[in-house]
Amino acid sequence: MMRPIRMAKILVIEDESDLQEVLRYNLQAAGHAVTTTGLGEKGLALARSIVPDLILLDLMLPDVAGTEVCRQLRQDARTRELPIVMLTAKIEEIDRVVGFEVGADDYVTKPFSVRELVLRVQAILKRAAGGSRSELVRLELGKLRVDAEAHRVWVEEAEVELTALEFKLLVVLAGRAERVQSRESLLTEVWGVSRDSVTRTIDTHVKRLREKLGGAADYIETVRGVGYRFSLSGQGDRA
Repeated sequence: MMRPIRMAKILVIEDESDLQEVLRYNLQAAGHAVTTTGLGEKGLALARSIVPDLILLDLMLPDVAGTEVCRQLRQDARTRELPIVMLTAKIEEIDRVVGFEVGADDYVTKPFSVRELVLRVQAILKRAAGGSRSELVRLELGKLRVDAEAHRVWVEEAEVELTALEFKLLVVLAGRAERVQSRESLLTEVWGVSRDSVTRTIDTHVKRLREKLGGAADYIETVRGVGYRFSLSGQGDRA
């Protein structure tokens, strides 16, 4: 099994006891410290007390919906930037979109390969540990100002709150202004994976990022059939 970059604290919020134990065993075998619970309310309390490095969150919990747990985590300053991977038996695209809209970083549909999930967790942890500092330190483009060291973004002097993935996506696009970035390259650089089947993830995150950028939303252009480009002209397609 792949060796972890470092030991991480992982919180598993999953009500299926068998799956919970499988995840605990495999994540611990990968070198991580794992805490588990089958309830959303307890998961919220644990997340706020231990502040894990990553959360695996089931969508269908017996007390509180996983989407509501995710929403509350994103509203709390202590847990706002924690990577959250949703686990669910639902396969409809609308469910995925809702998951991303409330702040999930990734979405895994059951049944899934536990080994693949562990590798995906490793990639997310590596990305979070590496941050964005190698891309740029400070950047000012038109209405947009980015401070990568402080993980802060402003649009026309108003600070914008972004999730860790939204921030990384913005940094990659803005740091390569006027150059088209394919969906496949963004998957590799931002998500740490290279699977064509999840390119819809990028479209959903770009949509959310544009909504948060407000007056700077038009800087992110859609290049049909290819991907996205950051351009100060703001004349491109936003479909």
